[in-house]
Amino acid sequence: MQPDELELDLPPSFEIGQKVQTRKLIRNDGTFPGQEIGATLAKKGEIGYVISIGTFLQSSYIYAVHFLGTGFIVGCRRKELEPVDTCH
Repeated sequence: MQPDELELDLPPSFEIGQKVQTRKLIRNDGTFPGQEIGATLAKKGEIGYVISIGTFLQSSYIYAVHFLGTGFIVGCRRKELEPVDTCH
């Protein structure tokens, strides 16, 4: 994707129900209620499932991912996630 391209001009990278894992540590930026700012919401490599897809600032997709280990539902950007191969 080019810097001047809108992610929303393309279809979502992940589908509802898809198994994904985090590419990096995700901390609370102040948008997750009930947790301190900076608290860990998902560790690198944590597995979850996309339960809904929304948008952010009319420019990018936000994937609501349910992490079964913690029970947290965290909004993640595409660059924070990667698909999990379920063919094993």
